[in-house]
Amino acid sequence: MGTRIHITGASGAGCSTLGRVLATRLASQVFDSDDFYWRPSDPPFAAKRSPAERVALMQALFVPRSDWILTGSLGGWGDALIPRFTHVVFLTVSPALRLARLRRRERQRHGAAIQPGGAMAHAYRAFIDYAMGYDSPDFTGRSRVKHELWLEELPCPVIRLDSSVAPDLLADRVIEALDQTVGAA
Repeated sequence: MGTRIHITGASGAGCSTLGRVLATRLASQVFDSDDFYWRPSDPPFAAKRSPAERVALMQALFVPRSDWILTGSLGGWGDALIPRFTHVVFLTVSPALRLARLRRRERQRHGAAIQPGGAMAHAYRAFIDYAMGYDSPDFTGRSRVKHELWLEELPCPVIRLDSSVAPDLLADRVIEALDQTVGAA
């Protein structure tokens, strides 16, 4: 059969972190949608691939495999992958914790470049402003409202988790839910 899990949620919800933990625990491989969405660039996250290129690259690298984990958001551009999902994990967390995580992650990734006057200061501020909009019902970008609508249409089980707990505990909960859906089949 195989297990093909998509882990999604807002930026900073912990999708990538949970994906790495689960991949280790399930002896699977994890892929991140950002690696397909963005072309390699310096500074990073500056050049997008077309939706067709993203999907083609995913199809070539992992989609035909029987087991994988994909983290991040497909935002409608990756809907061709939906029939391959056996499960979707949707992570939520309070906006305050999520934004604190994002700020910490960006400082670790980019250091002084995101400080005022730094080479990435403008891009960092734009990213944080964008991420802050996620929980607003009126936000037109990647949002909780859009995620919820997308989740309603999925043909596979959706595992909803609050990611304010440790990644190992989240992984335990996902594995327990996987076991329950396999047992119910």
